[in-house]
Amino acid sequence: MNRLAGVTSPYLLQHADNPVDWWPWTPEAFEEARRRNVPVLLSVGYSACHWCHVMAHESFEDELVAAYMNEHFVNVKVDREERPDVDAVYMEAVQAATGQGGWPMTVFLTADAEPFYFGTYFPPEPRHGMPSFLQVLEGVRAAWVGRPEEVAEVAQRIVRDLAGRQLDYGKAGTPGAGELAQALLGLTREYDSVHAGFGGAPKFPPSMVLEFLLRHHARTGAEGALQMAADTCEAMARGGIYDQLGGGFARYAVDREWVVPHFEKMLYDNALLCRVYAHLWRATGSDLARRVALETADFMVRELRTEHGGFASALDADSADPLTGEHVEGAYYAWTPAQLREVLGEDDADLAASYFGVTQEGTFEHGASVLQLPQDGPAAEAGRIASIRERLLAARSERPAPGRDDKVVAAWNGLAVAALAECGAYFDRPDLVERATEAADLLVRVHFDVTSGRARLARTSKDGSAGANAGVLEDYGDVAEGFLALASVTGEGVWLEFAGFLVDLVLDLFAAEDGSLYDTAHDAEQLIRRPQDPTDTAAPSGWTAAAGALLSYAAHTGSEPHRTAAEKALGVVHALGPRAPRFIGHGLAVAEALLDGPREVAVVGAPEDPARAELHRVALLGTAPGAVVATGLPRAADGSGGEFPLLAERTLVEGLPTAYVCRHFVCARPTTDPDELAEQVGAEASRGV
Repeated sequence: MNRLAGVTSPYLLQHADNPVDWWPWTPEAFEEARRRNVPVLLSVGYSACHWCHVMAHESFEDELVAAYMNEHFVNVKVDREERPDVDAVYMEAVQAATGQGGWPMTVFLTADAEPFYFGTYFPPEPRHGMPSFLQVLEGVRAAWVGRPEEVAEVAQRIVRDLAGRQLDYGKAGTPGAGELAQALLGLTREYDSVHAGFGGAPKFPPSMVLEFLLRHHARTGAEGALQMAADTCEAMARGGIYDQLGGGFARYAVDREWVVPHFEKMLYDNALLCRVYAHLWRATGSDLARRVALETADFMVRELRTEHGGFASALDADSADPLTGEHVEGAYYAWTPAQLREVLGEDDADLAASYFGVTQEGTFEHGASVLQLPQDGPAAEAGRIASIRERLLAARSERPAPGRDDKVVAAWNGLAVAALAECGAYFDRPDLVERATEAADLLVRVHFDVTSGRARLARTSKDGSAGANAGVLEDYGDVAEGFLALASVTGEGVWLEFAGFLVDLVLDLFAAEDGSLYDTAHDAEQLIRRPQDPTDTAAPSGWTAAAGALLSYAAHTGSEPHRTAAEKALGVVHALGPRAPRFIGHGLAVAEALLDGPREVAVVGAPEDPARAELHRVALLGTAPGAVVATGLPRAADGSGGEFPLLAERTLVEGLPTAYVCRHFVCARPTTDPDELAEQVGAEASRGV
């Protein structure tokens, strides 16, 4: 019996009609394996994963394969986005055993959840040196029945090896200027000076590294750091990884030139990149950065926002081909010259092909091309190009659209809140601030659970109802970061209070005695290993996301315990930053804030006074790494008045709205002059742009 029909995960629901007798991850599944004396087949994936869909169609929908699975295994299906803890533990085992990982992830376990055989995608027939999935099943079954002692020994050794990987970075010391300079040098060595970005194919958007480079430039003036960030952002924005019609970024490029993407669009990528491009504009005034930041924000609102105010997780890579009806990757996005002519006519099709890099041979598959922006078109053709883009977008909207995973993930929505709030403030788009506030409100209303006596944050929600899975460290860190950004933009102190609630839970539930952090709470479900990973994946690690939130909250409130906790957590950056900077970019960015202060900016004045609004905007445009901003009425020494601790005893100068900038226990001269404030926070580049 397939047991997935009643779950909330869109990914699991995609498998609810498989002939495989799937179980969700529950204790009952492992009890069943013990009762039957069979191994557990654990299959982990996610809704927008192309090869997950391929393996499902080839194997899990096959009656013969399903019958073998049902007879000889208890089959457990996990959505990695709902259970990142389960995914992390077994992915670590897969990578340790095979040297690589990915999704779909296929792991065979004992009834005690101990892994003994691993893989990712397996084809239906042997190919490229890989056995077929059925051959794998038969081999595992033969080992289980014929060599049970060997299977048990392998499983126990793997668990012991994983337990020996315990991290101890809490005593490493805080990172200093030397470690960050070494990290920059390491990134320079790995930088692709021809095509920008880091490493070769496949090439992923290095969102957290870009944020570090921008902050490093702001603190040190290092032009090389800014150049790497700016060139990488331009290369991505002009490449096929960026949707040249509708905005938003695909997951990664399969080539080093950024031409052909893996077409799934994830909320976390777009939230992170939206913020990076906004920060690049803030630092340089780049028109391209401004355009891409706003188009990406609009994409998130238009295509990922749910009816309850949150943001959906992803759009699929696959969609139905308009001609064949077959689900293939990229069908929604790619164009042939003939398709351009059909929509635009001969003359405009020729201009579009030249402008977007559409060739007769194609840059993708079957003669189709992914739209790029090799160069800007002639200014005289701007109106014509705008019309072409509008008509192509309208025609594309008639194609079968990729599926959407409507699950709302707390962490990724926290990233979206921060990006939209800042974009709205920078570019005078109050509608984006409203969308950020609505998403934050959903997180409070639906994801917070304070009714059970155990305050917690739910990992996911769907259709306005919280899921059953507990939040992990990245949820607490990223949601707190979103609330802190929203507090700075709106001047509403309630978001600072909610952030404080979350960072206190980080210290209560996730911190070790030495200051290091775990990915799951102390009282979470006990897996074969308590996951603990300080390195970034496609999004900031929970460890360094929490460190950043702790640091910002301490700057807002003056809380020494929160700052000390942030400094201890950043010991991992001291240890790993110089050695593996590409994989701890967010931690490096937080370390830049620590070295700079971070600066504490208080803007006081009447809310209706335009002079206060101008000072507030200048403060938000400051490039000083990790600066926190509070605005409102002056706060009395007894705590009455303004909503933010930073406003305490801040008085108006000569009755005018006034800004105060402090760092390292030293304050600059209070100022009523926006130009002077700009110098104090590094806001010159984008002012007036």
